[in-house]
Amino acid sequence: MGFDRFLCSPEVMTGRPHVLLSAAVSLDGCIDDVGRERLILSNDADLDRVDEVRASVDAILVGANTIRCDDPRLLVRSDARRAARVATGRPPSPVKVTLTRTGKIAPDSRFLTTGEGERVVYAPTSAIADVRDRIGDAATVVGAGDPLDVATLLADLRRRGVRRLMVEGGSEVHTLFMASGLVDELHVVFAPFLVGQPGAPRFVNAAEFPQGPGRRMRLVETRPIGDVVLLRYVPCSDT
Repeated sequence: MGFDRFLCSPEVMTGRPHVLLSAAVSLDGCIDDVGRERLILSNDADLDRVDEVRASVDAILVGANTIRCDDPRLLVRSDARRAARVATGRPPSPVKVTLTRTGKIAPDSRFLTTGEGERVVYAPTSAIADVRDRIGDAATVVGAGDPLDVATLLADLRRRGVRRLMVEGGSEVHTLFMASGLVDELHVVFAPFLVGQPGAPRFVNAAEFPQGPGRRMRLVETRPIGDVVLLRYVPCSDT
């Protein structure tokens, strides 16, 4: 598959993981609709591609709202890929990571109950006591500044041995990471339909992004996958 390993490694240059942000969107930029059921944007072949990417990373991060709405497992699905990770001394699935201001994560959520790997919850430093009260011993709770700071979070993950981080949403998390300028690789899959609902969550919210018209990202791959298409970008270097 190839993940551009020839690119400069941020963990060597800055002491943080390589950050890969992944999203599936409709043609009008929505990651979900306003219905109760989760909107399916991808297809089986692309879900298998995502599983391959998951198997290549050390940690997967989603926001607490994604946990509340979608209840993801965040595990590698393929038996062969899990076995290959174990054969190289890694756990079957990556570390699970989330961000939260309040710690409102259901104790029976699959984030906390599925898999045997490590779970890390980042919160504003001023809120960690309340978050620890809510989470208990189901995950490690870490303060990451006031307000929560992406660079602080990434530095802590690197100290925990995370060299490659996959960020999977939702909108607030995508916005936070893209606006921080700390995303090294962007995977966007476009579904062949439009949502058209004013209240539907979008890929990102309004923010000041470093990846603006004056700093166009570099397209490194375009790949049709059944009825969806993957676009893979890397930010332009200032050097």
